[in-house]
Amino acid sequence: MKLYSNPASPFARKVIVGFWEVNAINEVEVINVIGNPVDSGDIPITENPLGKLPTLVGTPFGTLYDSRVITQFIDRHCDGDLYPSSNLFETMKMEALADGIMDAAVLMTYEKRVRSEDKQSKVWVDGQWVKINRSLDALESNAKEFLNSSFNIAHIALGSALGYLDFRHSDRAWRSGHPKLNEWCEEISQRPSMVATKPE
Repeated sequence: MKLYSNPASPFARKVIVGFWEVNAINEVEVINVIGNPVDSGDIPITENPLGKLPTLVGTPFGTLYDSRVITQFIDRHCDGDLYPSSNLFETMKMEALADGIMDAAVLMTYEKRVRSEDKQSKVWVDGQWVKINRSLDALESNAKEFLNSSFNIAHIALGSALGYLDFRHSDRAWRSGHPKLNEWCEEISQRPSMVATKPE
C-alpha cells in the first residue's frame, strides 16, 4: 500500500501513527507530497479528486481517503483495537473533537499561508482559535477518564492535534491554562509512534 502524506499534516500523522500502533508500519510506503486548497501540487488528484491528504492507495477496497476512513480500515485490516467496542461511540466522539481541532488549526495556517496579506481575516483566524480553545477547555475540565483510558484512535487524533498546535501555532501557547492536557501530551509524545512522526 502507498500512503500519500506530508510531514506537516496532522491528519496524515494520525494515519501513520495508526499504522505504527497496530504494528503494520512496514505494510505501507509513505510518499510525501505537497499541495494546498488552491494548488493541488503533486497530490494525486486522479486517486483523490478532492486533492487532500492523507490518501491510501492499494487497499482491497481501492483508494481510501479521509483520515477516519483510513484509520477504520487500518483497525480492521490489521485486527487492531484502535476503535474499542467497549466504548466505541465515546472514542469516535473524542476522535471527532480532536479532528475538529485539527480542522480549525489547519484553516488558521492556510489563511496566513495561502491568502495574500491584504486579504487575510484576523476575525476568521481568531474565530478558529476560539473553537480550538473552547475544545481544549472542555477536554481539560471533563475528559480525565478519557485521557487515562487505554490508548486508542481518539488519543492518536488528540496527540496529532496538539502536536500540530505546537508546530504551527506555538505563539498561541495552548498549554497555558491546560495543565492536565499539557502533562498528558508530554507523556504520549514519548511513544515511539509519536516520536517517529513528529511534524516538520
